[in-house]
Amino acid sequence: MTRAIVVSDTVRVPDRALSVRAVRASGPGGQNVNKVATKVDVRVDLDAIEGLSDAARARLSVLCRHRLDADGRLMVSSQTERNQARNLADALERIRGLVAAALREPRARKASRPSAAARERRLEGKKRRSALKRERARDQD
Repeated sequence: MTRAIVVSDTVRVPDRALSVRAVRASGPGGQNVNKVATKVDVRVDLDAIEGLSDAARARLSVLCRHRLDADGRLMVSSQTERNQARNLADALERIRGLVAAALREPRARKASRPSAAARERRLEGKKRRSALKRERARDQD
């Protein structure tokens, strides 16, 4: 079975970049949890992803920095389903989402200034608050 992940027309995670391991899931479930290995751990070799630019590769490593193992491979686990195949599909979809997120370039922030009306409203509010406090001080004298 091929597990290659197609992210876009040019970017794909080949089957050789993925290593899949099934283990027993934790949590409630009785006999099913004790005897069936439904949790799936998928590791992805980030260097083997095809069609990824250097900038996107750098963004991906920043996005995944907490999920990297000692060898620099991305680790994704899934145990939400009671079925190993569905957990594998979920993990592969999450990997596809992470790579797709790394492909999007962040928009550059444009410096902006408050409008004249906004500045005026802010100063008006400050004057109102100042007057209120001034009134309180006079009442106590």
